[in-house]
Amino acid sequence: MKRTGANSALRDFLTSEAAGGVLLMVAAALAMIVANTSPDFYHLYHDLLHDEVGPVLSDKLGPMTAHLWINDGLMAIFFLLVGLEIKREFVDGRLSTWERRRLPVIAAAAGMLVPACIFLFVARGHSGLENGWAIPAATDIAFAIGVLALLGSRAPTSLKLFLTTVAIVDDMGAVAIIAIAYTGGIKSIALLAAVLILGLMYFLNKTGVKPLSVYLLCFAALWYAVLLSGVHATVAGVLAAMMIPIRQTPGTPDAIDSPLHILEHKLHPWSAYLIVPLFGFANAGVRLEGMGMEQILAPLPLGIAAGLFLGKQLGIFGSIWLCVKFGLASKLRGATWLQIYGVSLLCGIGFTMSLFIGALAFPHDLALVEEAKIGVLAGSILSALVGFAVLRFAPLHPRHHQIEREEDAEIILDGDISSMEEQPA
Repeated sequence: MKRTGANSALRDFLTSEAAGGVLLMVAAALAMIVANTSPDFYHLYHDLLHDEVGPVLSDKLGPMTAHLWINDGLMAIFFLLVGLEIKREFVDGRLSTWERRRLPVIAAAAGMLVPACIFLFVARGHSGLENGWAIPAATDIAFAIGVLALLGSRAPTSLKLFLTTVAIVDDMGAVAIIAIAYTGGIKSIALLAAVLILGLMYFLNKTGVKPLSVYLLCFAALWYAVLLSGVHATVAGVLAAMMIPIRQTPGTPDAIDSPLHILEHKLHPWSAYLIVPLFGFANAGVRLEGMGMEQILAPLPLGIAAGLFLGKQLGIFGSIWLCVKFGLASKLRGATWLQIYGVSLLCGIGFTMSLFIGALAFPHDLALVEEAKIGVLAGSILSALVGFAVLRFAPLHPRHHQIEREEDAEIILDGDISSMEEQPA
């Protein structure tokens, strides 16, 4: 069968996410500069995002604005890509068996639970803040991979693979949280329409329909039905992805006629270079004028920052150490414990998903949304800087260069995740 050569989904993913992560940092920094240069620039930035530019698509959202089109429209395409990555990894990739899933699933679960607990502890006694418990539970894979890319060859491939798989499992948890915890009143007719559209996509898949145009039309209809139903519209992206056909090609480059692989390859550049940076620019512009330590150390931003910086490293590094100690998994291949700690710190970069959940957690209180942004930015930047420093100055594994040559050969073929962990002698 004809293949796509060396262009595996994994290689494209790591490349585009790394470059896109750097672009995301630039977009977020630009938003902060625009918001804080002068009041006029801030008002222009705010008005550009929040002026009405479209019709009323749902009574809940009201007239569409550029901000809504980005957060509820373009981000649905981002979540479609997230869903494609999840399906590929579980059906045809590094999460296709329980042995391969064990370590990243345990680490991701601990990396969501511990930050949420820390947030709730810090925010205890402050009514209304408990709804933000999930904000520090997310990991921004583009930002984190972007920081790893700045380290060049010093970052072991096993760390990149581990970070990718943890973030994918993390995304699954975030989608479940959005669908369950941050869904408003349900409109049964619209929800029934969404179920019927999903049923149609399932039928098309099972009957061998391959053209992506058919599935993309169904995705557009599903997005609108979910939008009307009261469930957050971005969930439609993940649901639609589950119905896209895939041709399994384990241990080899992607099949050229696999609809899922084709769509994933096409969406990666748009997501990495346009959608995610645009989201970062539209959501990171926090005005800091008049803000002192009292505002920064308020329960909401402090709880989020502590959850991201402390909770992620404690949950992820602690769970890896316990898994290795009790024989549930092997230590990451070619990585030292200090490097594993460094990548655990990078998992505290919540940014895109945390900002997204923050807007959902306090939909009717813009002041709390702004406070949440401060916490997300503080926790993410601190995690990025300390994680980068640890990885930059951590001693390399004695066999670093030899293992990296072997790993690169396996990535070309979208290889087996068994290479991510040390193998018994």
